[in-house]
Amino acid sequence: MDSVPRLTSVLTLLLSGLWHVGFTATNYNCDDPLASLLSPMAFSSSSDLAGTHSPAQLNRRVGTGGWSPADSNAQQWLQMDLGNRVEITAVATQGRYGSSDWVTSYSLMFSDTGRNWKQYKQEDSIWTFAGNMNADSVMHHKLLHSVRARFIRFVPLEWNPSGKIGMRVEVYGCSYKSDVADFDGRSSLLYRFNQKLMSTLKDVISLKFKSMQGDGVLFHGEGQRGDHITLELQKGRLALHLNLDDSKPRLSSSPPSATLGSLLDDQHWHSVLIERVGKQVNFTVDKHTQHFRTKGEADALDIDYELSFGGIPVPGKPGTFLKKNFHGCIENLYYNGVNIIDLAKRRKHQIYTVGNVTFSCSEPQIVPITFVNSSSSYLLLPGTPQIDGLSVSFQFRTWNKDGLLLSTELSEGSGTLLLSLEGGTVRLVIQKMTERTAEILTGSSLNDGLWHSVSITARRDRITLTLDNDAASPAQDTTRVQIYSGNSYYFGGCPDNLTDSQCLNPIKAFQGCMRLIFIDNQSKDLISVQQGSLGNFSDLHIDLCSIKDRCLPNYCEHGGGCSQSWTSFSCNCSNTGYSGATCHNSLYEQSCEVYRHQGNTAGFFYIDSDGSGPLGPLQVYCNITEDKIWTSVQHNNTELTRVRGADPEKPYTMALDYGGSMEQLEAMIDGSEHCEQEVAYHCRRSRLLNTPDGTPFTWWIGRSNERHPYWGGAPPGVQQCECGLDESCLDIRHFCNCDADKDEWTNDTGFLSFKDHLPVTQIVITDTNRSNSEAAWRIGPLRCYGDRHFWNAVSFYTEASYLHFPTFHAEFSADISFFFKTTALSGVFLENLGIKDFIRLEISSPSEITFAIDVGNGPVELIVHSPSLLNDNQWHYVRAERNLKETSLQVDSLPRMTRETSEEGHFRLQLNSQLFVGGTSSRQKGFLGCIRSLHLNGQKLDLEERAKVTSGVRPGCPGHCSTYGSICHNGGKCVEKYSGYSCDCTNSPYEGPFCKKEVSAVFEAGTSVTYMFQEPYPVTKNISLSSSAIYTDAAPSKENIAFSFVTAQAPSLLLYINSSSQDSLAVLLCRNEHLGLDSEVAKANIMGFVGCLSSVQYNQVAPLKAALRHATIAPVTVQGTLTESSCGSVVDADVNAVTTVDSSSDPFGKTDEREPLTNAVRSDSAVIGGVIAVVIFIIFSIIGIMTRFLYQHKQSHRTNQMKEKEYPENLDSSFRNDIDLQNTVSE
Repeated sequence: MDSVPRLTSVLTLLLSGLWHVGFTATNYNCDDPLASLLSPMAFSSSSDLAGTHSPAQLNRRVGTGGWSPADSNAQQWLQMDLGNRVEITAVATQGRYGSSDWVTSYSLMFSDTGRNWKQYKQEDSIWTFAGNMNADSVMHHKLLHSVRARFIRFVPLEWNPSGKIGMRVEVYGCSYKSDVADFDGRSSLLYRFNQKLMSTLKDVISLKFKSMQGDGVLFHGEGQRGDHITLELQKGRLALHLNLDDSKPRLSSSPPSATLGSLLDDQHWHSVLIERVGKQVNFTVDKHTQHFRTKGEADALDIDYELSFGGIPVPGKPGTFLKKNFHGCIENLYYNGVNIIDLAKRRKHQIYTVGNVTFSCSEPQIVPITFVNSSSSYLLLPGTPQIDGLSVSFQFRTWNKDGLLLSTELSEGSGTLLLSLEGGTVRLVIQKMTERTAEILTGSSLNDGLWHSVSITARRDRITLTLDNDAASPAQDTTRVQIYSGNSYYFGGCPDNLTDSQCLNPIKAFQGCMRLIFIDNQSKDLISVQQGSLGNFSDLHIDLCSIKDRCLPNYCEHGGGCSQSWTSFSCNCSNTGYSGATCHNSLYEQSCEVYRHQGNTAGFFYIDSDGSGPLGPLQVYCNITEDKIWTSVQHNNTELTRVRGADPEKPYTMALDYGGSMEQLEAMIDGSEHCEQEVAYHCRRSRLLNTPDGTPFTWWIGRSNERHPYWGGAPPGVQQCECGLDESCLDIRHFCNCDADKDEWTNDTGFLSFKDHLPVTQIVITDTNRSNSEAAWRIGPLRCYGDRHFWNAVSFYTEASYLHFPTFHAEFSADISFFFKTTALSGVFLENLGIKDFIRLEISSPSEITFAIDVGNGPVELIVHSPSLLNDNQWHYVRAERNLKETSLQVDSLPRMTRETSEEGHFRLQLNSQLFVGGTSSRQKGFLGCIRSLHLNGQKLDLEERAKVTSGVRPGCPGHCSTYGSICHNGGKCVEKYSGYSCDCTNSPYEGPFCKKEVSAVFEAGTSVTYMFQEPYPVTKNISLSSSAIYTDAAPSKENIAFSFVTAQAPSLLLYINSSSQDSLAVLLCRNEHLGLDSEVAKANIMGFVGCLSSVQYNQVAPLKAALRHATIAPVTVQGTLTESSCGSVVDADVNAVTTVDSSSDPFGKTDEREPLTNAVRSDSAVIGGVIAVVIFIIFSIIGIMTRFLYQHKQSHRTNQMKEKEYPENLDSSFRNDIDLQNTVSE
């Protein structure tokens, strides 16, 4: 491609940069006083105490000594005409000389024409300036953002309560020069290149514009290959189309690359800046910037012949344009450093003008009004009564779905006309007494913030409602009715003192803007209304439309949808994975460790590693075991994959997709203690890594897109496999089995565990193209364990100690969460200060947590009162949040304390000091105790690492089991660990992370388990001798027996125990047959037990678990076939349960008179405190009756040979029971 255009583009870009430098230099020291030399005629006001224009320059002492209005109220203002558009950088005020009249707060408005004012804003809110405290001192304010305007208006808000409004003012700034072009909607400027094709790698386009039209093309350029760039207004927003690829569709069918701005048809200046370098584009409208990347292969924008500004002319058809032209003014239009308007003004040959383009901005004298209050705003305008017919038209814009637009009492008794907005639709009703004579509905979604025109006409008993003449709308509706024009027209609402016949408003008042009001074909002068000479009004802003788009920028986070009314916005968080007023809070936990802490077992979960941060949730598998909590992320190719025909010229590559972004995976890995991936390479005459110094034949790509020539089991930087480190490879001359290049299949398998390189994203294989050469590879899932942050804790042991971190930056949303435990009465958890703003969390009393925050509107304090003490040395959870909608505080599971945030005034939280944790900058009110798992806006603070270098603070905090020990069930023991706790299930018949998983087995005929009591057996490495011992010489005074069973056989011997003291105990399942005790035991012993037993426990021994888990080391003997199985799978039928309870004081009492008795037989010893529960299962409508038989007898143990018995063929009368027995034996 020709390099000349590229060189030209680089030079013009350089010129553009130089121009921006020069422009900045001309505005340096822009602080000249502008009002001191103005004539008295340059000052005007809403009213004047002196009756004439009072000059009100700063330090003026002559005359009235400044300005005071005739009445001191909220409708007064003082205005200056500065002669030309100037740049205003500061203002100053005084009170009126020699008086007690001064203003204590005020706002500013600006205008180019003295009409259509714009309020000065900071932080997207109408700014209130602090005024004076006396009549003589000067209060000076430098504007955060300079303003370019000709007119400035001071609007007093508050004043000295002992005096009146009084002001002397000064405005500071400098002259402002600009090049302006006015486009009438049928014109454009064409900038023609010096060559046929302009190809640019970089572009900078800047301009300002103002318009009353919501649609129109600002500029356009295209090339024959399909490249194009277009900037156009669409419904008051700016859409940028940019295409660098000739395969993309043309402008007419392609969606915009980016859309920015809102309400840009307000006849105020808006700035635009487009910066492109290759495919990367920055698009800025006013203060909002959107970054995007264009699609396609090319980096250059190729434009043929010309760029057009103001419209897209059709070649060969003068005055014809492809799309609607821009109608308004453009200022300081620069394309890659070229001042387009300056060239046009000087009639340079590069510029061709289509239609009528002038070089001064024509300003339509249109006066908008704003209805501020939804209950009290209204505008009264007079009509011409008794005219046969009616004609009313106006334009409106609003965000509210409902509101009264117009109400008038018609003459000649023809009824009341009511025009309203209901559900976004315009509704016209003419009502006479209780009779509704006409109704018309038209339009939809008219609360979209755009201008809509409405016209009502009635002529010769035909009424017509027209909505948006030039927009798509339903057909005009007409209804025959005889009406006469009314005397008074109420717009927006009704005064309180009127009857329904004079002004009818069945819904709330209108909040929004109106303009161009015509009654009986006469334009109404709204400035006369403001001056009090026409009609009446309440709660109106006249001569400005103060509509605000609360969804720009969109403060709904994580892709939440924003909707708004006139006064507020709301967020739709559906399908985002987040919740809360601004979709800030993640629905998911940050790790598998947290899910385990909540009592969850293994399964698929979503984890959100950065909580409320920008990263979305990632689906993982949490394998929660007794030992570790593994987090696994599967990829798209976990099967063993065979490879043939790959060589260095045509390598085999496979990319792995984990179903999430690399940032999500990195966050998960970085937050874990250990991560690994198993890699396996099976080979036959296919080499893997070559020699340590040679070029590798196979490598893998990690997280940073870097090649890694080491294999599983070897550390980074060593081009070896695991067998090379162990010196166990097939050929000692090589460092991998596969590098021996054998004809037989072999493999190299191991784990990659260097976290900074994981996960594996791609594998490349190059040595499978030789004769009989073949390989197969498999890369396992990414697996991690250990949450580095959930148990990250510190202990503060002096009140003066604290940890400090960088400033907490959370302008719009702030969430803070942590655990604490303490015995102190009070103390500050966390504090961060700004110049005025601050944020603080503290335990203010033993039962109160306080969250205090100030964003510039005064402190807000939330307090949660706990019914129980919080300084009980137990872990407690705190979560505080502040966003643009609400401030909230949550403590443990107590009710959440919430307070709505005002959407006016300051809303940015601006902090600048260090963040103090566990104390304050004053070293007072410090916290004594422990803080754990501190998160700020999803970011995890490493408390332990900071505590290592801080006096008065220790890393870690023991005592987790005191709070969380109850999570270990069924006799499991909570074991304290440095990072959390675990459940020791050694003495429990259950297992699993919480000792809740049953251990069960199927007993066939002839199967039995015998446990011999002896010294403790070592089922765990670090268990105390007394933890699970039943000694042979022990004579316990109490037996605890618990188990569950499923069987279809009775009688059955479930459990039999005998001791050296010739005591014995038997648990039998028998029919309701009257047999002797010895014969019953003997019969059951012959039958044995056929069925399923689960979770068997006798005192501190779990014999069934010992047989299944520790058969080689436990004193247990298994006869027959014992098969581990879930008892729940044995009975696969609908079950109805009846539960009966026997009191130990009446073991022979009836529990259900419709069923046989449940018998308990006692020996000489007493049965004390036993609670016996019998569960009867009814299956397939055949009732099986279970009798529990407990037998304890003092005699020598008789050994009976068990006889095999098959399962009954019919399982319909099977029994499933949970038995929990306690028996106290006394001599």
